[in-house]
Amino acid sequence: MRTISAILLLFLAASLAGGADARQSKAAPPDPRLAARAKSEPVQLAKAARPADVDGKSYDLVVVGGTAGGVACAVRAAREGASVLIVQHNRHLGGMMINGLMQWDALYGGHRAPLFTELLGRIEKYYRTVYGENSRDHLVARFTQEHYPMGWAEPHVAEREFNRLIAGEKRITVLLAHYPMAVEREGALLRGVTLREYGGAKEIKVRAAMFADATYEGDLFALAKVPYRVGREARSEFNEPHAGVVFGNIAKGPAPTDAVEGRLNIHPYSQRQGTIDPTSPFTADRAVQAYNYRFCVTKEPANRVMLTTPPPGYDREEYVRYERKSIATNPGPNQKSHMNSPILPGENHDYPEADWATREKIIARHKNFALGLIWFLQNDESVSAKQRAEFRQWGLPKDEFADRGHIPYEMYVREARHIVGRHVFTERDGSLAPGFARTPVMPDSVAITDWYMDSHSCTTNSRPGFRYDGKLILTEESRPGQIPYRSLLPEGVDNLLVPVCLSATHIAWGAVRLEPVWMQTGEAAGVAAAMALKQNLPPAQLNPDQLVRELCERRFMVSFFNDVNVRGSETWIPMAEYFATRGFFHDYNARMGDSLKLATAKAWADGLAKLRAGKLDPNSLARAVAGAERTDMDATEAEFAALLPPSPKTAQLKSKAIITREEAVRLMWDLLPKP
Repeated sequence: MRTISAILLLFLAASLAGGADARQSKAAPPDPRLAARAKSEPVQLAKAARPADVDGKSYDLVVVGGTAGGVACAVRAAREGASVLIVQHNRHLGGMMINGLMQWDALYGGHRAPLFTELLGRIEKYYRTVYGENSRDHLVARFTQEHYPMGWAEPHVAEREFNRLIAGEKRITVLLAHYPMAVEREGALLRGVTLREYGGAKEIKVRAAMFADATYEGDLFALAKVPYRVGREARSEFNEPHAGVVFGNIAKGPAPTDAVEGRLNIHPYSQRQGTIDPTSPFTADRAVQAYNYRFCVTKEPANRVMLTTPPPGYDREEYVRYERKSIATNPGPNQKSHMNSPILPGENHDYPEADWATREKIIARHKNFALGLIWFLQNDESVSAKQRAEFRQWGLPKDEFADRGHIPYEMYVREARHIVGRHVFTERDGSLAPGFARTPVMPDSVAITDWYMDSHSCTTNSRPGFRYDGKLILTEESRPGQIPYRSLLPEGVDNLLVPVCLSATHIAWGAVRLEPVWMQTGEAAGVAAAMALKQNLPPAQLNPDQLVRELCERRFMVSFFNDVNVRGSETWIPMAEYFATRGFFHDYNARMGDSLKLATAKAWADGLAKLRAGKLDPNSLARAVAGAERTDMDATEAEFAALLPPSPKTAQLKSKAIITREEAVRLMWDLLPKP
């Protein structure tokens, strides 16, 4: 492990004093899995540069934020030939997946982006090697749609694999324990950034052709003075039904119905939105959804560390009527799970725009509240003896976060700033579009979200008959959506990419704020940065059509389909993915082996003509295709060829044989203008 600065050590010691006092539980028989684990590789952190070696240097790309999205951005850009500096405010790369989140929040268990799949493969290999093929630990860790959660990883396993991704790229320089303090901006371009030592006063400066803000807080773009938002928008601003201050309830039952009944290839969720108070004000405010410490906990007696004292400031009255009385549920790999129950709605509203000294106070409050909940559930006499015994099965893991009292390095910051980008992703973009059975079509889609729009409570307020303020689980209302490149581009700055705190409203943010999504947007940003570098352009001036085609060819999922494995061997897959960003598919079924309806053939041919002329409205085309699909007559090869611009291939098609959708897509692909 690296040596931590003296100042940071002092802070950690102070923050962990008292409540973090812990001891190992009573001796228990050895578990054979621990012996297997002992043979596994230790966490090897990517080698970090000294600040003096970075000071004054120039890079092709500076990525601020060592989150999963930041790692994906840096690794992809480096693999494409860019020199990259990645900067993290603490000493650990990987974001929440190495800080107790443990599960990949996803409803679709397939491939979505190359680096995400590569990372998942590395994690699965570890569990298969250490615990055995098809062992419980291997099966539960696998990323698959066969179970929910889709996949797990212990924090130290995820951290090792994130660091391996970084360490494998010679073009990446790592700078730890630094955060942005100031920027140098000339008009629409950032030229440099001043980085300050975390917990200290020393500063260095670096310059770059391009920058990416991959922090959870949006600290770099805030310094760049780009427009951003914090909090809830009013319902009236974007005509979002659930926006603003809204009181409601949560109902049980799997949703969405399409997934439950097999028409949508995502995993149903166990809850849905309940009643909404129609007299809610639906007004804007500065509230963001609640944060928490996502403690990793274990049921393994030989690896379990129990609290021996309550944390600083412990007040049992806070917990007596607290509703979320839980430590963990079912264990994941290696008998570990995550603690998601302690939240403090309203106590985080100052965090997004605060300096780090103020943030640390908010962090300490959330940490101690979570420790206090563990203490209360395991020791307070108001909890039944049976329940206390059940809660005492869980403790902090001795083999995780050993240098920090077995407590994660970061708090779970679910929402902070959002840029105001060149497109604002709204509730409408995450819901079925009027006139067809997909979400609105984004011609510059670079990623998909399969998660539903959700939010933890924003305050502790309530109303008679309505339990929560801001807690939303819009599983029935949400559908897989396309995330446009424009949402990664802030207004006013052309060489800054924002793959994490991207442009979305508070309501739509619930569908964006997932680590699998950010790994895809991060990697797409890395591809865009590399392409822009080769063309000597700032990323905002990159041809979006060229970017989308490049991503499709690389097997990024930029359009969700029920029946397409984007990683499959079929050569038509990139074509279908691309045409779905142009409105050629009206629902989530590609049906490439089906016959092409004559009315659909006419709509596709008209769409292709408009696409070639630069006049296509993708959403209008999707509505036209939806209407055409209600007809019965199939098209022949000759009929479809006659609708298309003349070419050597169409001239050969004179058969009266029925043409398939795959064959039609291949013909249109060949007729596309070169980007």
